[in-house]
Amino acid sequence: MEGPKILIVDDEPNIRDLLTTSLRFAGFRVQAVGNGAAAISAVLANEPDLIILDVMLPDMNGFSVTKRLREAGYTSPILFLTAKDDTQDKITGLTVGGDDYVTKPFSLDEIVARIKAILRRTTVAEEESIMRAGEIVMDQDTHEVRIADVAVELSPTEFKLLRYLMQNPNRVLSKAQILDHVWEYDFNGDAGIVESYVSYLRRKLDQHSSEPLIQTKRGFGYMLRVAK
Repeated sequence: MEGPKILIVDDEPNIRDLLTTSLRFAGFRVQAVGNGAAAISAVLANEPDLIILDVMLPDMNGFSVTKRLREAGYTSPILFLTAKDDTQDKITGLTVGGDDYVTKPFSLDEIVARIKAILRRTTVAEEESIMRAGEIVMDQDTHEVRIADVAVELSPTEFKLLRYLMQNPNRVLSKAQILDHVWEYDFNGDAGIVESYVSYLRRKLDQHSSEPLIQTKRGFGYMLRVAK
């Protein structure tokens, strides 16, 4: 069985070569390009299962590439590479549809672990295709979410977060629990990532719901409120 397809987008040849060799050794099928335009063409032609995308590219930044891909309907996960350990960069990445970050310099073991974790969390189990929680209907086969029969567009990680909340309606989930179940590792303990994802998910849901669906319990965590 062939491994998942990975697209590497980085303008530094040594990083492209290093990642290509390491990921192929780890069992992935790998393609590498050096700029944003080539990345968009490669995605449209080959539909990779995951993109490793440098934020700083010579022709356009990684956020612009991500935005164009999401607008074109590409839904698979994107892992950003950045030289900046900057919270604002992380929030920008979440806004345009990114799924995770690795800060340069990075270890190859960390990259492989992140890729495997992202692919695990964005691969939805086939059983019980349709989930319902109050006004929300989720189709796990098509990755579609509807509220009052209106489609809600979610990134892969937003989808996984909502799924976890729907599996635990009217139950307060701590940030640590969400990190463990949605990211499947501790994200370097960065609970702010949970806050950002919940904020964006809440905004998308509340546009179509009759009342706020995700409640914040100060000092405890978050809960999906569903009428009993």
